[in-house]
Amino acid sequence: MTPLFAEFIGTTLLVLLGNGVVANVLLNKTKGQNSGLIVIAFGWAMAVFIAAFSVAAYSGAHLNPAVTLALALCNKFAWSGVFGYICAQMAGGMVGAFLVWFIYRKHFEDTECGDTKLAVFCTGPAIRSMSGNLASEVIATFVLVFAILHMVSPQVSLGAMDALPVGLVVLGIGVSLGGTTGYAMNPARDLAPRIMHSILPIAAKRDSDWSYSWIPVVGSLTGGALAASLHLVLAL
Repeated sequence: MTPLFAEFIGTTLLVLLGNGVVANVLLNKTKGQNSGLIVIAFGWAMAVFIAAFSVAAYSGAHLNPAVTLALALCNKFAWSGVFGYICAQMAGGMVGAFLVWFIYRKHFEDTECGDTKLAVFCTGPAIRSMSGNLASEVIATFVLVFAILHMVSPQVSLGAMDALPVGLVVLGIGVSLGGTTGYAMNPARDLAPRIMHSILPIAAKRDSDWSYSWIPVVGSLTGGALAASLHLVLAL
């Protein structure tokens, strides 16, 4: 498996399982309907673990443009590979979102609320405040990437289970910081599925909320860059 294909497969798995748990909780007549934020947070944590576990040996399992950018800023990843990784991640995010829609398409048809359908694909704020929402995404992604940067070369290796701590970090962020914006922290997890929401033939869907779409992208990339900057300062 090439690194680019691994990033594509890994991000596909990430979004398939992560957005899949959101669909299971939010859409009508699913087995997990109304099971709540804890189930979503745990499902996303497991999505990160499974995706990273599957492809880490081939690509390092970035699965997130914010992580790729941060690793490049820290000189832990070649700048020449950044564009290709991000393209593979975005493509994987789109395919993962398509598969979620395909699996749950009958439940999308049975669900009337356009906001609920959009929430399966991408994040949105509980209270719309662009500055506050941006700050939430910056801080959440900073926590994620700062933790990951200290896991790149762990002093105590868990072998094949090295992906587990990242999943636990995502779980912690979800239950602690996920109540404001839904903790996107990843353009491939938010923008790529949002694009799919806009083009898929989803019955009675609303618009894709493009006026908000820049928040998860700018917030996550900024949070990742700040985490990398602090990591570099601490390494001096």
